[in-house]
Amino acid sequence: MIQLGINSVLFKEFDFATAAQHIKLCGYDGVELSAIKGMCEHIELDRWREQAPGIRSIAKELGLKLLSMEVAELNETRLPLAFEAAAELGIPVVNVGPGGKSDVEEDLQFTIEKLTRMSELAKEYGVTLCVKAHVGGSIYNTPTSLRAMESIANPSFGIDMDPSHIYRAGENPEAALPAVISRVKHIHIRDCSGRQAGPGTIDKQACGRGDIDLISYCKVLVDNGYEGPVCLEVIGAKDHSLAQVSIVAAESYGYLNAVLKSFGAR
Repeated sequence: MIQLGINSVLFKEFDFATAAQHIKLCGYDGVELSAIKGMCEHIELDRWREQAPGIRSIAKELGLKLLSMEVAELNETRLPLAFEAAAELGIPVVNVGPGGKSDVEEDLQFTIEKLTRMSELAKEYGVTLCVKAHVGGSIYNTPTSLRAMESIANPSFGIDMDPSHIYRAGENPEAALPAVISRVKHIHIRDCSGRQAGPGTIDKQACGRGDIDLISYCKVLVDNGYEGPVCLEVIGAKDHSLAQVSIVAAESYGYLNAVLKSFGAR
């Protein structure tokens, strides 16, 4: 069965206890801890040891699973801390973006080399490092994702397949997914309107409101036996109310839960 989670970055204006409470009310099975420096740090990697007991307690009290952690930046100083924290908290997946610039061969090679080193370290901690294709990054579409997959055989390396970035790279995610599904260990999911650089306002990112064929995308996941986390990742501007972010979270949960149930995956 597929587990539905949500990246706590959507609740970046609120503390983790508040975020977790409302994530549970929305129906999610678990949470992806945001450790995105400069945006949302519900776990601060420089002091994760003092925060870990509180995070574990909140999650246990609410019955939420800690499904993954997003560090975002492919940073060789921060990632060892993330792996250590993930291992302690029982978090199986740490997610990063690729960095670099699109269509710059040197950047792609540099990214693959860093991912190779960090995957070896992830293996030591018993966690999986996932990278996602990211608009503007050195890995940004299916061909560049395949380059990374072909270069990194380590089973502690995986792909975080985010349909919104693949869609904005000019591909249709439901058609692109089969090429990478063998190494997909995590899914970031959201909708978007149009193929522009940004995904739009948070309401446009709610699953079912945009242009991506998420129903077909989910069917490909299920047909290929994917059983990892599917985590909503919605990033918006500041000053959204708790009601606004909770509405986006709840609407997306209802959509994804119904779609996955119709395919027998919930």
